[in-house]
Amino acid sequence: MESCDCIEPLWPTDELLVKYQYISDFFIALAYFSIPLELIYFVKKSSFFPYRWVLIQFGAFIVLCGATHLINLWTFTMHTKTVAIVMTVAKVSTAVVSCATALMLVHIIPDLLSVKTRELFLKNKAEELDREMGLIRTQEETGRHVRMLTHEIRSTLNRHTILNTTLVELGRTLALEECALWMPSRSGSTLQLSHTLRHQVPVVSSVPINLPVVNQVFSSNRAIIIPHTSPLAKIRPVAGRYVPPEVAAVRVPLLNLSNFQVNDWADLSAKSYAVMVLMLPSDSARKWHVHELELVEVVADQVAVALSHAAILEESMRARDLLMEQNLALDLARREAEMAIRARNDFLAVMNHEMRTPMSAIIALSSLLLETELTPEQRLMVETVLKSSNLLATLINDVLDLSKLEDGSLQLEFKAFNLHAVFKEVMSFIKPIASIKKLSVSAMLSPDLPLSAIGDEKRLMQTILNICGNAVKYTKDGHISLLASIVKSDSLKDLRSTDFHPVASDGQFYLKVQVKDTGCGISPQDLPRVFTKFANAHSEGDRGYDGSGLGLAICKRFVSLMEGHIWLDSEGVGKGCTATFVVKLGACDNTNAYQQPLIPLAWPSHGDSNSSGLTAPKEDRGLSSLKPRYQRSI
Repeated sequence: MESCDCIEPLWPTDELLVKYQYISDFFIALAYFSIPLELIYFVKKSSFFPYRWVLIQFGAFIVLCGATHLINLWTFTMHTKTVAIVMTVAKVSTAVVSCATALMLVHIIPDLLSVKTRELFLKNKAEELDREMGLIRTQEETGRHVRMLTHEIRSTLNRHTILNTTLVELGRTLALEECALWMPSRSGSTLQLSHTLRHQVPVVSSVPINLPVVNQVFSSNRAIIIPHTSPLAKIRPVAGRYVPPEVAAVRVPLLNLSNFQVNDWADLSAKSYAVMVLMLPSDSARKWHVHELELVEVVADQVAVALSHAAILEESMRARDLLMEQNLALDLARREAEMAIRARNDFLAVMNHEMRTPMSAIIALSSLLLETELTPEQRLMVETVLKSSNLLATLINDVLDLSKLEDGSLQLEFKAFNLHAVFKEVMSFIKPIASIKKLSVSAMLSPDLPLSAIGDEKRLMQTILNICGNAVKYTKDGHISLLASIVKSDSLKDLRSTDFHPVASDGQFYLKVQVKDTGCGISPQDLPRVFTKFANAHSEGDRGYDGSGLGLAICKRFVSLMEGHIWLDSEGVGKGCTATFVVKLGACDNTNAYQQPLIPLAWPSHGDSNSSGLTAPKEDRGLSSLKPRYQRSI
């Protein structure tokens, strides 16, 4: 026990160690005091820092630590109780501040971590925005290339120029080694290589249209990557060893192929497709990018639209050329027809003049011969000659009038004339033949009918003569009546039809002429064609009254020229017929020049006389001196 030394002996103070500790505490205190100064400088210079009070607390902790080390310098030597108390207070304050700072850091660290999380989130967002901006720039670049390519493609409407321009511009924009176009053949069973960028098109280069790779391209509206060993990719000769390039293919809709034929191209009206093949340079690691494929797709659509426009333009140009040829042919035919019409009219005028002279002599001599003593057989033959001569003269005049009406060369002659005298002359022509057939003829003029009017006297008389002549021709017995009146203004609406719209006006009036007979009549089904040229609407039993079939057709033309309307009414075969027409005439103020005595317009029937011995009254014989232009077959 005596040899046991339980208490460690006191270690004598080593001045060197104490000196080192003294110096170390000094520098530690210096460091502790400098750090808060730096933190204060940082907080002052920082425009925004959310934890200023934490830094102040942390600075107080460091200052207290520094003060503790500084006070500790006096403890290495003999010191007073005051130094010991100050040292104790400094250490207690340092302990409190350090614990408070540690507890505060427990709450601050999660906030700092969340700030870091937000920083990472913002960083990711920034990277995403950078990618989107890159995409936008790529799209802008693609759009610029598309606009440039579209402008170049649509600068022409020639189909081959469009295709060649497309290949050249795509090759320059995308730096392609080769670009080609496969078009469907005429039969539609193969695709033929029609255009290439750098290499000459082989004489015979085609692939079946039912290949899987072709169907894959046709079934997709996007540009796709195809194997470099595909038949569609064999568009250039293989020379030497090379790295296989990436090949893209896209379909090109052919919206109009009706005439889009080159060599053996298809002649299709249904929608079909061509194939555009694009090859990147070989011996390079370049790959197709998404924006490049999108550019190819847009260009393919623009090519389809440009080809459609070119096809429509070619169709319209062909149609225009065909129309011009047709117009030239029609103009030539029109000139030839006009020359033929002029030749026909000249011929008809000459023949009418040359035939009218001997025909007038035959009619006059036959009329004089009838007034001599003849046997019944001779009288019958002379009457036949006279009747045939009158019919032939009427036919000659009608053909000439009809030719003028059809070519539009007939012009009405408007002048003042005696309206009552027109009906007088018509009755003078009709009476002799009517008396021979033992027919009674009467004419009634309304009291308000003016004595004179302005219009074409000759055409009005021709119309009345034709209608009255038909009435006499197709009536075997009975009577014929003529009624002339003015159509009142309130009665014009009753005359309206689909092709006739009378309108009352000052200085003009509508003349209505109605001729009734008790003749053979017309069946209702034949009424619509009575005004047709060369048509005879009478029944088979009336063949003895056959005419040229031009009289009523010419009357209708004359009435139309006089802004009027003509129609026939009949209750049926054997019940007679009523012909009515309305024409527009001008009112004439000066009527004194046309006042003249008129003969009665109603004549008694000569039913008691023998038809073989009938003669016209003496007052009627003078009618042969009337102007021959009014002579008509009746």
